[in-house]
Amino acid sequence: MQSFLLVATLLGVAVLSVWGAKKDNNGLVSLRSKYSAPETLDRLEAAAQSQGLTVFARINFSGDAEKVGLKMRPAQLLIFGNPKAGTPLMIASPTIAIDFPLKPLAWEDANGKVWLTYNAPEYLKERHGLPEQFMKNISGIGELVKKAVE
Repeated sequence: MQSFLLVATLLGVAVLSVWGAKKDNNGLVSLRSKYSAPETLDRLEAAAQSQGLTVFARINFSGDAEKVGLKMRPAQLLIFGNPKAGTPLMIASPTIAIDFPLKPLAWEDANGKVWLTYNAPEYLKERHGLPEQFMKNISGIGELVKKAVE
């Protein structure tokens, strides 16, 4: 049984590596980007706006760190959403507002690879007890992120 679990785990890691994605046990999905962190977020912002989503803010963590004399690898967060799609979820489960609007993070790891990370819709469903009927309201983030990194 242990051999089976080890093989299954290694196979899962291999599959995610081929796709350039990784998923951890905290509900985060990370897709590998071939662009810099700022360019990845530029691409995500353009994709979000092309879908009629509202971009509420963009936070440049590494840029802010530099302003106070600290150094960190590039990391930027884009906050966007659609009140028409998000409000019904917050009515059904008010605690989801802690995770809304959506907040994908573009960041560079210690090896210079750039990732675009977001909360998996399934994780948000589980975390906040969302009814299945609302999943369509947040499931599109995967496609937006994929557009930004390809």
